[in-house]
Amino acid sequence: MSQVKYKRIILKISGEALAGDKGQGINPTVISHLAQEIKSVHDLGVEIGIVCGGGNMWRGESGEKLGMERAQADYMGMLATIMNALALQDGLETAGVPTRVQTSIEMRQIAEPYIRRKAVRHLEKGRVVIFGGGTGNPYFSTDTTAALRAAEINADVILMAKNGVDGVYSADPNIDETAEKYSELTQLDLISKNLKVMDRTASSLSMDTEIPLIVFNVNTEGNIKKVVLGENIGTVIRGDK
Repeated sequence: MSQVKYKRIILKISGEALAGDKGQGINPTVISHLAQEIKSVHDLGVEIGIVCGGGNMWRGESGEKLGMERAQADYMGMLATIMNALALQDGLETAGVPTRVQTSIEMRQIAEPYIRRKAVRHLEKGRVVIFGGGTGNPYFSTDTTAALRAAEINADVILMAKNGVDGVYSADPNIDETAEKYSELTQLDLISKNLKVMDRTASSLSMDTEIPLIVFNVNTEGNIKKVVLGENIGTVIRGDK
């Protein structure tokens, strides 16, 4: 563990990352690849918590566009994150990594309810803990969940695994050739520059807890391990007030 920079991490994986090139649904090949990437970090002795998004299945704003009440649509999104958590658990355990899924909405037949002290104990025993169901409340994103769980388990860093994006840019690099890639920012920069890395609630919480955030491309093989070992990839976002 001496070569590891971060000993306890929260890995935020978007729903889109689990869909891969399909764009929607769950891609088994992507799940298998991610499981191997996470296993390589787990083998270093790093304690890993994971927060899954649900955008590959459902988004709260999608329901609003259909005339659905926002809270109801958000609850559906929480269920989508739990489906992703179970899929990732299956991939990890197939790879030989012990896991536990904890959900903020109780469904005891398939997962444990979220209990902070129990989650920490699982981490200490070398189990990967996957947090499903978001915060359990509507109007809060899984970015906010990642910031919240990181604070609760005293994580050293939040790793935001992006699908095909290798950091934070001043504009969309796929559209604007002059877009500048940032190597380092603060959470206040994200808000003041209106950089859409995470929502403002998540940024504010990360700013208060001062837990660093690293945005990197999860599609590049070995990147999760490189970040944990302290290699300079992606964009580092400090929580400095």
